[in-house]
Amino acid sequence: MNKNLAFWVGFGLVTVAALLLVAKARWDADYYKGYDPALPLDAQEESPAATPEYLRTEFSFAGVAGEDRVPAVLATPRSWEGPYPCVIFLHGIGQKKEFIDAIAPQFIQGGFAIVTFDQYTRGERRLPDDADKVTEALALRRRGALTVLETRRLVDYLLTRDDIAAHRLYLVGASFGAITGSTAFAFEPRLQAGVLVYGGGNLRLLLDSPQTREVLGAWTQPAVCLAAFFLAPADPIRYVAWASPRALLFQNGTRDTLVPAASGDALFQAARDPKEIIWYDSDHIGLDEEHVVVVLDDAIEWLRGQDLQVRKGVEGVSHAT
Repeated sequence: MNKNLAFWVGFGLVTVAALLLVAKARWDADYYKGYDPALPLDAQEESPAATPEYLRTEFSFAGVAGEDRVPAVLATPRSWEGPYPCVIFLHGIGQKKEFIDAIAPQFIQGGFAIVTFDQYTRGERRLPDDADKVTEALALRRRGALTVLETRRLVDYLLTRDDIAAHRLYLVGASFGAITGSTAFAFEPRLQAGVLVYGGGNLRLLLDSPQTREVLGAWTQPAVCLAAFFLAPADPIRYVAWASPRALLFQNGTRDTLVPAASGDALFQAARDPKEIIWYDSDHIGLDEEHVVVVLDDAIEWLRGQDLQVRKGVEGVSHAT
């Protein structure tokens, strides 16, 4: 009797586990579904506000059906006429769209308009203060997918503007924005080139950082395995090769305590040519402030070279221009 009971208990547990794995596989398969270019944008724009270097326009657009509207900010040059090449900037995990004000002057001086949006759970889309841990975990998983889908919807919006050059759109993602931006770039063929600033792939390598180990201690490995399983469809290492033949620049820190160098290298190795990587003797971008300006200057200079190639191919612009 005991053997029979043990058999049926074991059989029941295996069956439940199998059903859960099947359900998880289906959940993962739908992770990036929802982008619909036919969905009305219903863009709502505020009057531009002038700063010394650029016009700052706040706007919002309809993202994925059934989700919140997406609030965004666009900075366009004041000193020269459009249409402008434009950089979509995907911010880090703890930032919000207002971060654009800290970096817009560099991009404007480099010859680009720049736009960003509040990612899900940040800025105007933040979760309620009393959200529980389960809600936060589910929101983090959803944020990865929405960032990719809403980047594509932002491209749809930019193409409606006469002051933006439709064939000169680029992506820059920083930290979490580089992780999600890698996939957004891979999925969105209208982006011509991309810069991934201190991002990484292979979730087990990515999540097993010095900062994680410091916080979790002996619980690091179980927590990393669970998180990697839960977030598996968001791992950019699965998709980055799809970016080819468009060019990617990877920027990473050799002493990064948040995105380990091994994770950054794993994402780079998974990408196909054309690709480049610049290693900086630094901690994570923002944690090592002395490198921020250098990293951004390198990214902008690289994008200028890519933009010249795009203009040469589409508009017949010579290298001397």
